[in-house]
Parts: sequence; structure tokens; C-alpha cells
Amino acid sequence: MPQKSTSMLKALTIILLPFITFVLGWNTAINNPKYKAELKKIINENEEQESLLSKLTNKKDYKVTKFDLTVVDEVYELIKRDYVYEDALKDPEVSYGLARGLISSLEDPYSEFMTPQENKNFQDSLGGVLEGIGAELTMREGLLTVVSPIKNSPASKAGLMPEDIILEINGETTEGVSLEKAVSKIRGKKGTDVTLTIFRRNAEEIKLTITRDTIKIDSVTWEMKEGKIAYISLNQFGENTTKEFLNIINEILLEEANGLILDLRFNGGGFLDGAVDIVSAFIADGEVVTIKKRNGVGKETLSVSGDVKLEKIPLVVLINKGSASASEIVAGAVQDYERGIVVGEQSFGKGTVQEVMPLKDGSSVRITIAKWFTPNGINISETGIKPDQEVEMTIDDYLEERDPQLDAAVEYLTK
Repeated sequence: MPQKSTSMLKALTIILLPFITFVLGWNTAINNPKYKAELKKIINENEEQESLLSKLTNKKDYKVTKFDLTVVDEVYELIKRDYVYEDALKDPEVSYGLARGLISSLEDPYSEFMTPQENKNFQDSLGGVLEGIGAELTMREGLLTVVSPIKNSPASKAGLMPEDIILEINGETTEGVSLEKAVSKIRGKKGTDVTLTIFRRNAEEIKLTITRDTIKIDSVTWEMKEGKIAYISLNQFGENTTKEFLNIINEILLEEANGLILDLRFNGGGFLDGAVDIVSAFIADGEVVTIKKRNGVGKETLSVSGDVKLEKIPLVVLINKGSASASEIVAGAVQDYERGIVVGEQSFGKGTVQEVMPLKDGSSVRITIAKWFTPNGINISETGIKPDQEVEMTIDDYLEERDPQLDAAVEYLTK
């Protein structure tokens, strides 16, 4: 051990040992009735020391067994009194921090508190416009995990993939960082770069430098492939998705397509009602999804019935690990009713419903309010939708722009 370290250790020992001895001796003394009586007689002369005696001899264990702001008040006062940076507490950040703490105590990766700016960014993303790299993220077992890169986004073009774990953002660890904080670090102005250190299964650590851009999300796009097979790419369930989808259906009907591929890969979800609207184009009558709130109270079943424009057309639904939430509702209904086949890889597994609840100052809370179940009564949380025909898409397939999953769908409909 270096001389300086040895000296320091000796100094600490000298300082600490008498202190420890004093504490042990004091503890023995104050638990002796004789000493308690004499000590109390002396200390009664001084009110401040009386308080000290009370703390030392009569303090009872205080346990928080219900929601209690006492601990919060104590911590707040302690910071105000003793924290070295006296101006560190700023409003409204303190209130926002407390709100985040309440939500994080749920240990639910899909519930979060959003400041006014974060809430605006979230609403903009549902509207189809945002700036950043274009990826949906979540927390899984405390790890910052990619749910899905948005199609044709900077993240997708750079090679970010579902289930990638982000270890570092610009060289700073993500360990212990909240989802909101991580997202704010990754977002940024168009034209600027962010470097992500990625852990990917069966691969070494990967560093991706991604140039941020304005992300314009087209909810739905389509094209007619060879053999008059209509290919619809549904990228999210946003505000305009249903309207755009219905317009595309009319075009497909005019073209008299022989088959239809609904691509839900890398679709991280969105509005639940939009998922029901999509299913209504393929299934004539029946339950689509059942929503169950806590303790079974407030059970609600969303069904479809009536005019079905694409009831007869052969159908393939494409999913992968980036298909989540509303995408899984659609795939689950198609699979349970055997309306078509599901091709690709097992989906993400998000079988819960969140509701965004606005707060007075423009902030909001997105909170899990229910679980959802497929028509056959299955909750797909953690397990996802297992495709009828499993087709893997490798890293090399992505990099070389091959699409064996789409090829398998076309082959199925052609035959």
C-alpha cells in the first residue's frame, strides 16, 4: 500500500475508533435506569438537550405503512438545510421529481410521468411528426430496450433493431437512468449526432452513430405487387391511421387484388380504437379484444359487426419482435378467427392498456389501466403472438435488404 494511503488509513482509524467506543459506551449507559434518571435530571435544564435525550432514549421505530408525506417533508427540509448547493431545489422540477418517483414505484415500464415538453413530444409523435432518431423505447428489467425502430427512420437505417439494449448514450451509462431521461438524451435537433452503445444477443457490443432528423411517420402506405397482391405497410396506430387505411382499401377494391399482406412489423402500437377499426375491415362479426381493469371491475369487450370490405380476400399478417400493443391486437384477432395466417417472428408481448391523463400545467401521466385479451381469452404479456409460420430475418438480411418474411407471404398467397 502507498505510504500516503497507509497514513490516511491510520488517521481514519484514530478518528473512528474513539467515536465507535463512545457510541457503544453511550448506548450501554442510556439503557441503564439509574443513568437515565440522572441524565434526565441534568438535561431537563436545557430544552434543546431535552430534545436530544428524547431522541436517544425514547425514540420509537417509525415505519411508513401507508402513503405518508412525513418522510418527503423530512427529506425536503434536510436538503434545504444541509445540502451543499443551496439553490439546487428548483420549482417545478421538485414537483415533477416527486411525481416521477410515484410512478416509478409502480415498477411498470409502460407507466410514466411526462413534463409539459415531454407530453408535447409524445402527442406530436402520435400525430406523425417528431425530431430524433425514430425509435420506440421501453424499460425491461431495468434495461433500456428498443421496442421498435420506425420504418425508414435514422435508427432503422443505422441498423438499430428490436430488443437491442442501449448500454450507453454518448459514452454515458444508462444504468439507473429513467426512461424519460434516456429519451431526452437521445432526442435532439435535426442534423446532430448521437452515439449509442448497444448490446445485442449473439453479438459483441456495437456502437451506432445516428444522425438525428425530422421523423415524418406515414401511418399507412401501400403498393400492388406481382400477381395482384396488395401490400399494406401499417407503421403506427395514430390519429389519422383509420382514415388513411379506409382510403387505401377503396383503392385496393378498385384494383381487384387477389390477396393482401398487412405488414405490422416494427409497429409499436398506438390508439386501441384504431386496432379495432383495422380488424373490422377483415372480420364480419365478433369480439376483437376484451379489456379488464383491476379486480375484474370495468370489463369491456370491443366487437365488430356490419359492412366488411375485405372479408373474402386471402390475408397474411406480418409481425416481428417490434410488433407490439395494437399490432398484437390485430394479429391476435386474425389468428384466433383463422381469418388469415400470421407470418414472421414472435411479437413483443405488450398485453396492457395505457391511458394518458392530462394534468393542470400541461404535464401528463401515462398509466396502465387494464390488461387486454384476444378473442380466445389470451393475454399475450411477455409471451407475444406466435406466428403460424415462423420465418426469421437475420442481421445480414437487413443489411443486404433481403426480406424472407415478405417473400414467404407472397409465396403463400400466390399458391
